[in-house]
Formats: sequence, structure tokens, C-alpha cells
Amino acid sequence: MNVNGGKMRSVVLKDIKKFEVVEIEEPIKSNGKVIIDVKKSGICGSDIHYWVNGDPKGLVLGHEFSGVITDNGNNENFKIGDRVTALPISPCGVCEACKSGNPQYCKVTWDNAVGLSLTNPGGLAPKLSVRSDMVYKLPDNMSFEEGAMVEPVAVGLHAVHLAKIEIGAKVLVIGGGIIGLVSSMFAKKAGASLVVVSETNEKRGEKAVSLGVSDEWYDAKNPTYVENLMEKTNGGFDVVIECVGNSPAVNSAFTLVKPGGTVVLVGVAMDAINIYTVMAVMKELTVQGAIGYTKEEFKTCIDLISNKSIEVTKFIDDVVGLDGVQNAYERLTSGTDSAVKILVDPNK
Repeated sequence: MNVNGGKMRSVVLKDIKKFEVVEIEEPIKSNGKVIIDVKKSGICGSDIHYWVNGDPKGLVLGHEFSGVITDNGNNENFKIGDRVTALPISPCGVCEACKSGNPQYCKVTWDNAVGLSLTNPGGLAPKLSVRSDMVYKLPDNMSFEEGAMVEPVAVGLHAVHLAKIEIGAKVLVIGGGIIGLVSSMFAKKAGASLVVVSETNEKRGEKAVSLGVSDEWYDAKNPTYVENLMEKTNGGFDVVIECVGNSPAVNSAFTLVKPGGTVVLVGVAMDAINIYTVMAVMKELTVQGAIGYTKEEFKTCIDLISNKSIEVTKFIDDVVGLDGVQNAYERLTSGTDSAVKILVDPNK
């Protein structure tokens, strides 16, 4: 770290679906914050929303990351050289939500989030700064690749916790991106007797089955898609976890869940979408939103990965350097590529 404000290569959002590699300021030493030498940073579905919209310009994305501490911010719990990951959020720590262990509800939790705000550049740069109270050490047997997977895996765990899946339940996961796949994985671990993934990308659908996280996959473009799944389940799924965030996906979730069932909305829509609430009313559905995760769930995912209860590197399709970020985003949004998770090595 250069305390005099050195420069570092970074990928910044320049315009709609366009990144630029530029030099930005290195993070400055600050009490209460640790500086991390980023080893791996993941590309998330929410990152793709920013890229598609091209806003805010100048944003340095990357809120899923792992690395090595180069400055501990005078926090005695950490030392230089510690291998770590962190929650990227910036909760106040004093409101009711924070005190209850649910920082995802805090009103300011996203205001200065790492990789999600202009004030706090993320992992598409060799170094970043993060609050020390959000940092967790990685066990010695965890790789940096696994460390960068903790954050998205925690999102899937949180969704499945909110779904309250009972043993023997039939579960549909709409969307075969990384959040959909880890949600499917946890649905099976929760005791679901049938887990189906629906996708419009055939290669991603096939991958959900080949990776062992889904029993079957169905093509959402098929004209008889709804009819086939209703017949398969004899009237609908007990739980539908929606991981896309557009109108067709949400409406198909309402259609394919059985009366009295539960729909968990994980997909993020940046704009208003049209949904037919009459289905939710007539079926008396439980519709549950899901954002982020609790600190306890984040820690649980570190433990699950460390003790080999779950295997997450199988989801990683590629690791690219900063110059490969533009192409990586294009692959993840092509609709024809099988990739679901691409990591970035900003030192590569």
C-alpha cells in the first residue's frame, strides 16, 4: 500500500455494457478499515444489472472477493498476511436491524457497500478497503477461489432459509445462474424430494443437472412449459425460488406454485415489472422477498465450504484478468454460453 496515494489499474464502468481499464487511487490507510490485496473477485448478477444500465459511470464493481490483508487498520483481531473474505455491506451497527443480526435490513447498509457504491471501489482492482467488522478469516484449507464464492453462496442459503422447505417438498428454481444453482443445492440439502431448474439457456439448464444440484431442467421457452410442469407436480410446486427478476419469471412462479405455496423472490428488477397479483390472491400464496444474508449465514457458508459439506469450485467456469472482464460479462449475458460464475484475478 502506498500511503501517499499511489495509482492502481482497475476496471471501471464507462457506459452501457462497456468497461474501461484505467488507473484509480489506491485505498488510503484508515483506522477501522482493513486494506486487502485482492486475489479473486466474483462477477455477480447484480453487477450485470449495473453493466447493462451503464450507470453509475466510474463504478468499480466486485463485492464478492477474497484476498490478503496488507493493512489491519489498527484492529488487533487481524494481522498483515491474514487470508480473508468479507461482507461488502456498510450497516450502521446501532439500529434494530443491525442489533438483531440482520444488517441486510439496515437503511444505510448499501450506501457505501464495497463494489456497489462510488465511494467504495470493489474487487475489479488489485486492492480494496473494507470495514474490519465485516471481515472474516479464511480457514487454512480454503482457497481464494472458495473464499470469493462465500458471498453468493450465502445469498442462496438465505433464500432457502426463507423458503422454509420441508422434507419431501417439490421445489422449482427459476433461473440457472449462480444464485439459482446454489439455491438448488441448498434446497436438496434441506430435504426436497424434487428440485427442478427452469432456464431459457439450454447449456445452463443442462449444467444444473450435470453438476448434481437439480434433478431435472425445463426449457422456459417451450410453449408447453407450464403445462408440462403442472402435470409433473400434479398441480404445482410447494416452493418456487425466483432468481431472474423479470415479469415472465415472476408470473411463471405465481402460476407454477401450488395453492397455499411459497414464492421466494431473489431476482432483482431495477425497474417496475408487470405481475398478475390475482394469482397470488386466488391461491393465497406466501410471497417472500430475499436480499443478501445475515452475518451468521455468511459465517455458516465459510464453515460449510471449509468442512467440505458443500463443494463450490465446481460452479467456477473461468478466471480472467482485468483485460478479460468485458468479455466475461458478454459471456455471462449471451444466453448461449454455459458459464454461470467467472472470477477475476485483478493481478493476472
